[in-house]
Amino acid sequence: MTPLLMFGATFGALLAGYPVALTLAGVALLFAFVGILTGSFNPNDLGFLPNRLFGIMTNQTMLAVPLFVFMGVVLEKTRIAEALLESMTKLLGGFRGGLALAVIGVGMLMAASTGIVGATVVTMGLMALPSMLNQGYDPRLATGTIAATGTLGQIIPPSIALVLLGDVLGNAYQRAQLDAGIYAPDTVSVGDLFAGSLAPGLLLVVFYAGYAFLSARKSVQADTSVVTHATGRLAANLAPPLALIVIVLGSILGGFATPTEAAGVGAMGALLLGVLKGELNGARLSEVCRQTLTTTSMVFFILIGASMFSLVFRGYGGDGVVQGWFDGLPGGMWMALGIVMVVIFLLGFMLDFIEITFVVVPIVGPILLGMGVDPVWLGVLIAVNLQTSFLTPPFGFALFYLRGVTPQTIPTGAIYRGVVPFVMLQIAVLLILLAWPALATWLPDLLYGSSG
Repeated sequence: MTPLLMFGATFGALLAGYPVALTLAGVALLFAFVGILTGSFNPNDLGFLPNRLFGIMTNQTMLAVPLFVFMGVVLEKTRIAEALLESMTKLLGGFRGGLALAVIGVGMLMAASTGIVGATVVTMGLMALPSMLNQGYDPRLATGTIAATGTLGQIIPPSIALVLLGDVLGNAYQRAQLDAGIYAPDTVSVGDLFAGSLAPGLLLVVFYAGYAFLSARKSVQADTSVVTHATGRLAANLAPPLALIVIVLGSILGGFATPTEAAGVGAMGALLLGVLKGELNGARLSEVCRQTLTTTSMVFFILIGASMFSLVFRGYGGDGVVQGWFDGLPGGMWMALGIVMVVIFLLGFMLDFIEITFVVVPIVGPILLGMGVDPVWLGVLIAVNLQTSFLTPPFGFALFYLRGVTPQTIPTGAIYRGVVPFVMLQIAVLLILLAWPALATWLPDLLYGSSG
């Protein structure tokens, strides 16, 4: 009962507006102190907390987070994406639906470079929405395309969400094997998850592009006034960021660099691109560093709070409660996986991917992995599931971000109706993944051998 009360108190505090990191840590300490006073919690369990925090500080994989954040913020602030969108618009604008394809293409590159949903949605909304409306796009299609494209940062590698999820799942997979008596456990790395998410992510991009192109061709006229022979400019604008992403992702998938090392290369490469293009002055670099520091601090502050929460939760036997509940379910692994996916989807309305990754996955991950779920498949399923949740009305985070940069003349209902077809495409990819796990596991198997 106490573990359930912990979750209830946590969600109550979150709904009341308290910060996530402080809520997780505060609820954990409150329940620990009450448990110590009543004799239901062993105070020695709190002695494990310093080792956990030291483990966070010395985790080499987590060093990739500030580096990838820095890389993405530099590319965002130096107008590289804006120049790319302008060139692709001039190249494709003469075709019906060409602008929609340009938006999806640039959004995919931004997603791969930033991995931050809010930043991509806001940036694309400011850059692309006015052009799409001026060219006659239905507001529903325009807003739906931008919102859906902005969520690709959850699944297109290299992504901060995948870095965090890969690290947590790697620990959960080792724990599941140790619980099963396997004392030489296999490992799952961030690179495995990057490789596993590549095919589903590209499939989703193809689905988005196909729907947007066919829908736009029915109502949007070609804008021949913007068409120029922009191939040279497009190549000049496309080649640098694309080469950077290929180098970063290719070095990880090829086994030439760890995610942290590749993130360092990406951060330095983005910095050099900004300098060479003349867009990175002292003031802008200061802004980049400040935003990187803010985002990184938020991630690690939540991680510390989540570590305290999970420690107290396990001290009360919460993992045993969840394990017993799963064991009693009919349908075995599939029923347990389905329930976890539904819970994560609903939590995505209230919590960001960081909180879900650090709080929920460490609890349910070892149990599902112990039931035979492939770790890479599970990670990709969670990423696509969260991406769907962030896009689903009325609570999807991407919709709130887009509402903030959308003209008031476009009603909120139009934004909601615009994203529904893209939500259906997300669900289709999720169902394909459930029916065909090899979509996520074939590339890790090919590159690294068995994925688990």
